[in-house]
Amino acid sequence: MAEQTLQSIGLYLPEITLVLALTVIILADLLAERFRNAGGWILLTGLVVAGFFTFRQFGASESIFFDMAAVDTYGAYFKSMILLAAGFVTVFSLRSAELKAYASRVGEYYMLLAGMVLGMLMMVGSTNVLLIYLAFEVTSLSSYVLTGFTKKSPRSTEASMKYIIYGSVSSAVMIYGISLLVGFTGATGIYEINAALSGGIASDQLLLVNLAVLMIVVGMGFKVAVVPFHFWAPDVYEGAPFPVTSILAVGSKIAAFGLLTRFFVITFTTATDGGGAAGWSVVDGIRWDLLLGAMAALAMIVGNLTALRQTNIKRMLAYSSIAHAGYLLMGLVVLTGQGLAAMMFYLFVYLFMNLGAFYVAMLFSNATGAETLADYRGLGHRAPLQAVSLTIFLVALTGLPPTGGFVAKLFLFGAAISAGWIWLVIIAGITTIISLFYYIRVVRVMYFEKPDEGAEPLRFSADTRVVLLLLLIPTLALGLYFSPLMDLSRAAVAIFGF
Repeated sequence: MAEQTLQSIGLYLPEITLVLALTVIILADLLAERFRNAGGWILLTGLVVAGFFTFRQFGASESIFFDMAAVDTYGAYFKSMILLAAGFVTVFSLRSAELKAYASRVGEYYMLLAGMVLGMLMMVGSTNVLLIYLAFEVTSLSSYVLTGFTKKSPRSTEASMKYIIYGSVSSAVMIYGISLLVGFTGATGIYEINAALSGGIASDQLLLVNLAVLMIVVGMGFKVAVVPFHFWAPDVYEGAPFPVTSILAVGSKIAAFGLLTRFFVITFTTATDGGGAAGWSVVDGIRWDLLLGAMAALAMIVGNLTALRQTNIKRMLAYSSIAHAGYLLMGLVVLTGQGLAAMMFYLFVYLFMNLGAFYVAMLFSNATGAETLADYRGLGHRAPLQAVSLTIFLVALTGLPPTGGFVAKLFLFGAAISAGWIWLVIIAGITTIISLFYYIRVVRVMYFEKPDEGAEPLRFSADTRVVLLLLLIPTLALGLYFSPLMDLSRAAVAIFGF
C-alpha cells in the first residue's frame, strides 16, 4: 500500500505543485506585504513547473491512488490547456485595473485562483465519483469567491450571490444523482459503475437510474453553461473582473468538458469495436444522444440569438460562450473518435481566440472604462493593433478562414456529418451565420464610427503587446498548420478505445 501511494504521489506532481504554490502565496502575502504582486509571480512559476510535470505525462497510462485518478495522454492534454489558460489569466490579473483597487487583498486573489486551477486539474484526471465531486467543489467554491472579489462593486456582489445560489442547487442535484448511482451499482469508480450497469438493470430500477444520470447531467451542464443550465453565465460574466470572467469562460469550460467526456464515455457507453462509434446502450430508456443533441442545438440557438441583442461586451461574450458550448457538445453527441478529437482540437483553439477577445476588452476597459458597444466607437483609429487583433479574434470565434476557428469548426462539422447528424450540423451552420452579425457589429463600431472629438490615441505598454501577440499568433497559425495538434487529439482519445 505504501509503495503504491508513493508511486501515485510521483505521478500527481502537477497537482502537488499547485498546492505548494498556493501555500507559498499565503506565506508571501503574510510576510511580504510591500510586494503585493508577489503572489502573481509565484503562481506563474508554479504553473510553469506544473506544466513541465504535465508534459512528462504524455504517453503515460497509469491508475493512481487506488484507482481514484488516472494519468494518461487524455488528462495531460486537458491539463496543458488549463495551465496555459491559467498562465494567461494570471498575466491578465497583473495588468487588471479592476484589481489594482484591491491591492491590499490581491494575495487572497492569487491564492483563490491557484485553488481554482488545482480543482480543474483534479477534475480532468478523476476516475472516482467521490474525487470528481471533491474536485468539482474545489473549483466551484474558489470561483464563487473570485466572482465577488471586487466587493465594492454592486454588480460583482450580485453576480457572486447568483452564482452561489445556482451553483449550490446544481451541486446538490448532482451529488444526489451520484448517491443514487452509487447506491444502485455498489461502486464509486467509473469503470466499476460501467461494469455494474452493463450487467443489467432491473426494470423497476431503470427509471431511477435514468433519473440519477439526468441529475448528474444537470450538475455538469451548469459548469459547461449549456442550455438550459446557462442562466447564471451572463450576470456572472458581467459582474466579475475581466481576469475572472476569462478563466470562467475558458478554463472552467475546458475542465468541465474534460470531466464530462471522460465520465460519460467510460461510465455510460458500450465499448467500441476499434475506431467506430460507441453506443449509449448501457443505460436504456432514454436516447442520451438525442438529449445531448437537443441541448447542443438549444445552446447554439439561444446563445447566438440572445447575443444579437446585447450591448454590453461582457454579456455578448457570455452568450457567445454559451453558443460555443453547444458546438463543443456536438463532439460528445457524435461519440466517435473523430468527433471527440475534433472537440478537443476546438477547445485548444477556443482557448486562444476567446482569451484574446477578453484580453483586448480588458485593455480597452483599463484605458477608457469601455464596457458597452457604444464605448468602442472609433477605437480602430485610436488603438490600431488592439482593434485589428480583436477583429481577428472575433473572426476566429465566428469560424471564418484563415483562422484556427475555421479549421476547428470544419473538423467538428465533418465528424457530425460522417456520423449522420445532418440536422444538428444544419442548425450549427445557421447559428454560425447568425453569430457573424453580432461579432461584425463590434468591428463596424470600431472602424466605421468616428471617435469622440478630441479623443487621443490610446497607448499600451510593450509587455501588453507581447501578450497580445502570444494569443494572436496561435489563433492564425492553427488555421494554416494544424496536423500535429489534431494527431495529438486523436492519440488522447485512444483511451476510450477509438
